[in-house]
Amino acid sequence: MTRETCFLTTKDFTILEVMRDRCLGRDDPLAPILKRKIESATVMFRDDIPVNVATLSSRVTFSVNGREPDSRIISHDRMTSPIGMFLPITTARGLALLGLSEGQEFTVANADGKEERILLHQVLYQPEAARREKEASERTLAPTSRKPNLRMIRGAFYDEPRLVPVSHDGFDDPGPSAA
Repeated sequence: MTRETCFLTTKDFTILEVMRDRCLGRDDPLAPILKRKIESATVMFRDDIPVNVATLSSRVTFSVNGREPDSRIISHDRMTSPIGMFLPITTARGLALLGLSEGQEFTVANADGKEERILLHQVLYQPEAARREKEASERTLAPTSRKPNLRMIRGAFYDEPRLVPVSHDGFDDPGPSAA
């Protein structure tokens, strides 16, 4: 028997621990999946997670029991966005995909008690990899000795103050007619 492994970011692992702590007991269908995920997890910093691993907010292509592949974004909870775009980790399939590497599969029991084999085909987008790529491109484009760019803006104090005429008795209030 091969040992299950999944790779989780520190954030994803913490979310799974909170979900496990909030489980409704042994009757909760996510409890055994959470247990398997947490026990088999290799926890990594977001900068170290491989690009072919499904993390939270990753767009993935997967199939269930060898059927036609589907593409979804793994989300934290149910979204009100377009139906069919997100797959929340509060569902068995979404939770099963979290932490898998491309080509890896995870077996879960569906609502009818039948086993579903979920295969991760490809990670199309991973936020951690996109962040690393963006930072790398900014480092190569930015000059090594970077000076701050300042732009001077003329303010109200730059101009000479306007003189207000004062009447011969020293009283400078023009009265209501000036309004």
